[in-house]
Amino acid sequence: MPQRVVHLANEVSELATEKLRAIERVANQTQMLALNARIQAAHAGERGAAFSVVSEEVGQVAGHVKALSEGLSEELAPRVGEIDRLGRDLVESVPGQRATDLALYAVELIDRNLFERSCDVRWWATDAAVVDVCADPQAEGAVQYACHRLGVILSSYTVYLDLWVADRSGRVIAHGRPDRYRDVIGTDVSAEPWFQKSMATRSGEDFAVDDITRNQRLDNEPVATYATAIRTGGETNGEAIGALGIFFEWGPQAQGIVDGLRMSDEERPRTRAMLLDANHRVIASTGGEGLLTEHFPLRTDNREGGYYTEGNRIIGFHRTPGYETYEGLGWLGCIVQERADTQL
Repeated sequence: MPQRVVHLANEVSELATEKLRAIERVANQTQMLALNARIQAAHAGERGAAFSVVSEEVGQVAGHVKALSEGLSEELAPRVGEIDRLGRDLVESVPGQRATDLALYAVELIDRNLFERSCDVRWWATDAAVVDVCADPQAEGAVQYACHRLGVILSSYTVYLDLWVADRSGRVIAHGRPDRYRDVIGTDVSAEPWFQKSMATRSGEDFAVDDITRNQRLDNEPVATYATAIRTGGETNGEAIGALGIFFEWGPQAQGIVDGLRMSDEERPRTRAMLLDANHRVIASTGGEGLLTEHFPLRTDNREGGYYTEGNRIIGFHRTPGYETYEGLGWLGCIVQERADTQL
């Protein structure tokens, strides 16, 4: 553990200082004894001459020991200080990098998931029942069959709340869950961004996507909306004759990602994992905290990813790198973690 490096550096410093001071005390005492011995030898005259030589040499040895002690202390101090600084850097960088990696992992998971949604909408817009109901909504059985087909799709793709087909004027003419959402047919979505953007797509290879919003017609649940134009004959370059909007059940899917990040039992209680939109609005958070109501004051300093400290917290983040043909919406993963040990 990085904290252990810091503790060991402090222990080494304290131990070395204590021992060096003890050596210096012994050297000082030895020098004092040598001085006293020289004084006594001088009083003894010729009889103390030999003893005077010995005491002089003892004094010199004591001086050398003291000089070595002082030199060792001077050389050791900056090295112990560097170990301490390196340890403190590790205390911050190791959990900081881990927080950054977790943030990237979270936003990559959601983008891989949403890439599939962009594929779904472009595929289902070519379904014959969907194309036919837009081409001629008055044809006998066209609406009922389109609703049936959308319902069949929903039975296999349980991550969606509903699928809507709107004609070129923006009126919903079919959807997949008429028994659950009874007032969807006839809804005017002409002013909705997903409808306008999908009708403006250049080909069937393009799609539109909105930030997370609550859909009143779908029990006010938060949804990720993907859409594309329905084209004549289901052809990639056919004329846009309507739009298909698919509503990804955002709440439980995103919650599963932030709550399911791999963390130790010790980390989890002091960690908040979030997904933020491009404006740093909370679109997912552990415990559901602040969903679509909180703007987190994240400081990126124009970095794609990284971390910084704020008081006792380490904040790691990473912007979406996108996934294959899905560029993402500038969302970020964000990890806020209280320090495990604030006392170094």
